[in-house]
Amino acid sequence: QVQLVESGGGLVQSGGSLRLSCAASGNFFRIGTMGWYRQAPGKQREYVAVVTSEGNTNYADSVKGRFTISRDNTKNMVFLQMDSLKPEDTAVYYCKAISGMAYWGKGTLVTVSS
Repeated sequence: QVQLVESGGGLVQSGGSLRLSCAASGNFFRIGTMGWYRQAPGKQREYVAVVTSEGNTNYADSVKGRFTISRDNTKNMVFLQMDSLKPEDTAVYYCKAISGMAYWGKGTLVTVSS
């Protein structure tokens, strides 16, 4: 079992930055790929970025060049540095981790005002 807790969301003006964190805890041997997804009001959850346990990363086209995903394997944490935020980035951001199966956090709200 893996429990994921996100933090770092909040209200920011367009063009601003936020850094999201996600901490994994529980009884597990290792965590594989970790990632971030988001769900805007009235829309389906969508992929944002992932990072493998080796540090390989991949991003959705909508956030490339603006967001940076990273992880700290010693602390079982994953981060999302979000720069040049736009109003369309407003969403609940969810952390996902793979450890035999997929686990999800409860999300943290990011609101970008214009």
